[in-house]
Amino acid sequence: MKENKLGLFALIALVVGSMIGGGAFNLPSDMAAGANSGAVIIGWIITGIGMIALALVYQNLAIRKPELDGGIYSYARAGFGEFIGFNSAWGYWISAWLGNVAYATLLFSSLSYFFPIFGVGNNLASVIGASLILWLVHALVLKGVKEASIVNIITTIAKLVPIFLFIIVTMFAFKADLFLMDFWGKDGFEWAQVQEQVKSTMLVTLWVFIGVEGAVVLSGRAKNRKDVGRATVLGLLGTLLIYVLISLFSLGVMSQPQLAELEAPSMAYVMESVVGQWGAVIINLGLVVSLLGAMLGWTLLASEIPYVAAKDGVLPKWLSKENQNGSPSASLWLTNGLIQAFILIVLFAESTYQALYSMAGVAILLPYLFSALYQLKLAYTGESYDPNEHRSKDLFLGIVATLYSIWLVYAAGLEYLLMVSVLYAPGIFFYLKARKERGEKPFKRYELTIAIVILAMAIVSIILLANGTITP
Repeated sequence: MKENKLGLFALIALVVGSMIGGGAFNLPSDMAAGANSGAVIIGWIITGIGMIALALVYQNLAIRKPELDGGIYSYARAGFGEFIGFNSAWGYWISAWLGNVAYATLLFSSLSYFFPIFGVGNNLASVIGASLILWLVHALVLKGVKEASIVNIITTIAKLVPIFLFIIVTMFAFKADLFLMDFWGKDGFEWAQVQEQVKSTMLVTLWVFIGVEGAVVLSGRAKNRKDVGRATVLGLLGTLLIYVLISLFSLGVMSQPQLAELEAPSMAYVMESVVGQWGAVIINLGLVVSLLGAMLGWTLLASEIPYVAAKDGVLPKWLSKENQNGSPSASLWLTNGLIQAFILIVLFAESTYQALYSMAGVAILLPYLFSALYQLKLAYTGESYDPNEHRSKDLFLGIVATLYSIWLVYAAGLEYLLMVSVLYAPGIFFYLKARKERGEKPFKRYELTIAIVILAMAIVSIILLANGTITP
């Protein structure tokens, strides 16, 4: 019903709230960890162009294909078949719940500023606290998507206050000579070195922009389908400006080596260096609110994808079950059960926030790539266009978004691609279950080849993880 649908402001809050989670508060050290000022600027230019193109792709697809309610998953399925669509849904889902595990880790790392018992967010006290919050969020979402989105709007506004304060303070404390020191590195401009620096920023910038598709994922719950595209673009542009200012102003307050050594959340320690301890307190409080909001937003997104995919018959039908409030209850229980399991794994494996967000970022690369390719396919073939309608602009956007997605796959590196394949592989059994329920053949020939490659990568990864060649 109309009153249970989401308006433009709620959709923008979902996009911004999903993107601005924990990543924004650790941008100063994450960006400086492998790059100097010059490479950071290049990294943001590449990311800005790529992400704006991707946002415009989602805006265009939301208008041209309004019947595709699953958004990021539906586009891959409509354009490239059932198994590709399934893997897009599965990858997005993996990214969403892994992101929540990363958020839970960072949440208690930030709380340790006030309560040292939580350590760096991966000890027993942190796991107990994270588990309690996980199931509180679970209970809230079970009460209804509309109600959860209202809480998300409140937390989104609350998290922006300390971020804007940080930007204002660091703008006045900015020192141009510090920012320009070793601008390209100690040896000056060397293309090979700068290229590696830029590459090192890519998973960081990808992580902080995951969520740009939030409105698209919940497009089936929007009051007005046109608001989906507007929310995506407006949310992206505002967030991009915030991120650029945070990372660049920080490089004018502390040197690159100093920033690289800061603990999470590095924004708090940059603020503390300028105004004293009260600045770090405000940033840490803002981060706590931000992470709670992000966990809520990502729980909404993570539970929606399997629900929509199950309704379409791509996942087993039991995942399409709703409760009396219209919440995707079966999908929600499965999603949060896995988050709980990985929170416990963090305790024993001592996985770090950076490792978790890197895996979450890699998992979403396939959905992004196939969304861009679907835009390219529509613009090339003319499907959904009037006979005399110009398609050159949309074709160009599709090319830019596709090239950006391919560049991200390259920047991710083989190690993380192998690790994520371990999480993609079990999805094949869910897919086979869904196909059996529908009485359809498991695979087409090219799909079987893709399934074999995924399984082979997973086996190789498990062997390399077991002998310590690669580590999370």
